[in-house]
Amino acid sequence: MSPFELTRTLPEDATGAALRADVLQGLTRTPKTLPPKWFYDTRGSELFEEITRLPEYYPTRAEREILLARGPAIAAETGARTLVELGSGSSDKTRHLLDELTALQLYVPVDVSESALSGAARSLLAERPGLRVHALIADFTAGLTLPETPGPRLVAFLGGTIGNLLPAERAAFLTSVRALLAPGDSLLLGTDLVKDESVLVRAYDDAAGVTAAFNKNVLSVIDRELGADFDPRDFGHVALWDAGNEWIEMRLRARRALTVKIPELDLVVHFEAGEEVRTEVSAKFRQDGVRTELSAAGMELTRWWTDEAGRFALSLATAV
Repeated sequence: MSPFELTRTLPEDATGAALRADVLQGLTRTPKTLPPKWFYDTRGSELFEEITRLPEYYPTRAEREILLARGPAIAAETGARTLVELGSGSSDKTRHLLDELTALQLYVPVDVSESALSGAARSLLAERPGLRVHALIADFTAGLTLPETPGPRLVAFLGGTIGNLLPAERAAFLTSVRALLAPGDSLLLGTDLVKDESVLVRAYDDAAGVTAAFNKNVLSVIDRELGADFDPRDFGHVALWDAGNEWIEMRLRARRALTVKIPELDLVVHFEAGEEVRTEVSAKFRQDGVRTELSAAGMELTRWWTDEAGRFALSLATAV
């Protein structure tokens, strides 16, 4: 049996079709929006890795602290023989779990990027020759069917990425995750926590301007893939705290009135001076809220761990 298997569940042109649909829908509505998943081309992924090392950006360090401290407890609680990671990317944080899951037989990373999956698998297999990897090219927000895997299974959704989903999207996503869980399976969920507004805003608007470059990268992606003529210099980076919804919003604000042509969509988009495009929502959570959302999806919160400073949480949930 090969130590690495790759299964594509998305059509070859799915990414391009989704980008066209998202840009057409998002830039013809009021207010304008673009989904955050389009930040992450090669350059965007490099910028995000840089963001995770910034002094202002605490979530990655906080989550790693929990994984290192609580990895043995996670392994003992779950006894996982299969680890399924949703939105696995480079699988960097997964290494901390793999070190502790001594009963693990199979790792199933799920991502839309074939290159990210293949690169991560090569690195992991070089480090752990006894591991099997069955990677899935799939959009986990559109429903997911897992291959035959040994149980118990641990489904991991790390990084606080669930905060990028709006409440209705989160409910649908958690319900779809519940459908994946058999008796004895668990969900490990990473959530950034509500905290002082100034700490949150600095995490999304760093002094070095790396997050601003990351935000504007979505315009470069649209230029390259759809032949648009966005000039990122025409837009300013905005990060603000919405206290009512308890989320951070990232936006791009037009510095002047301008018109952008997107030939691949046969679309012309007009911007007024000061008009904004919302590019990301990043919800922050409280323990009671996480418990309620899991319960509504048919799961029970069984363990809750935070970093020492109480900035970030990992929770363990099982099907009920």
